[in-house]
Amino acid sequence: MSRRVVRQSKFRHVFGQAAKADQTYEDIRVSKVTWDSSFCAVNPKFLAIIVEAGGGGAFIVLPLAKTGRVDKNYPLVTGHTAPVLDIDWCPHNDNVIASASDDTTIMVWQIPDYTPVRNITEPIITLEGHSKRVGILSWHPTARNVLLSAGGDNMIIIWNVGTGEVLLSLDDMHPDVIHSVCWNSNGSLLATTCKDKTLRIINPRKGQVVAERFAAHEGMRPMRAVFTRQGHIFTTGFTRMSQRELGLWDPNNFEEPVALQEMDTSNGVLLPFYDPDSSIIYLCGKGDSSIRYFEITEEPPFVHYLNTFSSKEPQRGMGFMPKRGLDVSKCEIARFYKLHERKCEPIIMTVPRKSDLFQDDLYPDTPGPEAALEAEEWLSGQDAEPVLISLRDGYVPPKHRELRVTKRNILDARPSSGPRRNQSASDAPLSQHTLETLLEEIKALRERVQAQEQRITALENMLCELVDDGTD
Repeated sequence: MSRRVVRQSKFRHVFGQAAKADQTYEDIRVSKVTWDSSFCAVNPKFLAIIVEAGGGGAFIVLPLAKTGRVDKNYPLVTGHTAPVLDIDWCPHNDNVIASASDDTTIMVWQIPDYTPVRNITEPIITLEGHSKRVGILSWHPTARNVLLSAGGDNMIIIWNVGTGEVLLSLDDMHPDVIHSVCWNSNGSLLATTCKDKTLRIINPRKGQVVAERFAAHEGMRPMRAVFTRQGHIFTTGFTRMSQRELGLWDPNNFEEPVALQEMDTSNGVLLPFYDPDSSIIYLCGKGDSSIRYFEITEEPPFVHYLNTFSSKEPQRGMGFMPKRGLDVSKCEIARFYKLHERKCEPIIMTVPRKSDLFQDDLYPDTPGPEAALEAEEWLSGQDAEPVLISLRDGYVPPKHRELRVTKRNILDARPSSGPRRNQSASDAPLSQHTLETLLEEIKALRERVQAQEQRITALENMLCELVDDGTD
C-alpha cells in the first residue's frame, strides 16, 4: 500500500472566525449600486464604506474602535454629485482616502483623527480628466502621492495628488471597458483586464503593452488579475460554460497557464485579495457567503487549496486590512471586513499556534507607511521596493499627517488638458507690479482663511464640550 504524502505548509490549518456581535458595525446603509468593486476600504486607523445617499454619492468613515450601532446622523463624506463607485486609502498616509464616482471625478479627502461634527464636504483636491464614470482607483505602492484611476472612457490616468497634475495618460491601450488594474510590488508595471477578454501587462512610463494574453478565461463575464510576489499573474474569470475559474500565468510565457482550475457555477465575480508575505490568495465572490483561500507556491500544482470560510449571509462587499493592522499576538494573518445589507462584520484568519511568542515565520518584514520615492523620481524612471517594517512589537499608526497640495503654475490659471508642459518662450511674462499685487492678495486671503479656520476650530471645540456635557 502506498501512503499519501501530505504537503507540508505552515498555512494548512489557517481558519476563519467571524468577530463577536459587539465587535461588528451595525446600522450602516451599504450602497446598492451595481458595480463590481469591494465597496469597503480599511487601514489600521479607519474603516470606510460606500453608503446609500440621496442626491449624490457618499461614504462613511469610522474609527476602527467605533464598533456597535452607528448613529443614523453620523457624519458622512459627501461631495460627489453621483454614486461613489470605489474608495482606496493612501498606503503612505492613514488619514488620506481617494474616492471615484459616476460623476466622472476623483476626490481626495483628509480624514481627521477626531470625529467630525458635520459631514465632510470639501476634498483636499478634485481630479478631473475622465469623460465618463470612474470606477477603479489604486494608489502606487511605493511612490508618494501617485494615484491611478480608470474610467468608463477606457482610459487610465496616473495623477500626482500633491500637485493635482496628470503624470501619465494611457488612452489608447484598451478598446473597451477596463475591469481591473493592479500594480506590481514596486509599481513599475500594471496588470489590467478588459471587456475585450485580454489580460495585459503594461509599462505605464513607456506607454507600452509589454505582454498580453487573449482569453485567459474564455467566458464573457469580468476577469480580475493581481501580481504575485514571484512576478506571476493570478486571475479569476469564467469558462465558456460560465463556470468560475482561477488561473496562474507567467508573463514571460503567456502561451500556456502555469495553473488553471475550475471552481463552481456561481455567477458572482470573484474578488482576489493577495497577501505577498504568506503568498495566500483569498477569493471573495460578491453575493457568495464564503471566502476560499489558496496558497501559491513554486511546486506543482502551484495553486494549493487550503480551506473555505463559510457563513450564512451573502457578502455585498469586502475590505482587506493591510498586514500592519493585524494583531500579531494572536497569530492573525488576515482580517476581512464583510459587508452585509445593514452591517459590517470583521472576519479574522488565524494560524493556530500554542506559543505566545512573536512568530517570525508568520510575520516577515512588511511594507510600512513610508514612501520609498517621490512622484517625480518615479516618473523619471526610478524604481524602489516598499520600505519594510518589523511587526515584532506590533504597529502603532502615526498621528494625523496632513497632505499638502501645491498646485503648479498657480499664476497661470489656464486649465490643463493633459500632462503639464513647460511654459513656452512666447508666453508673455507677468509684470513685476502685477506679480507683487497678486502675491499681496494671496497673502491677505490666506490670513483671512487662517482666521476663519481658527474660529471654526473654536466653535467645534465648544460644540464637543456641550455634547460631552449633555451625554454626562
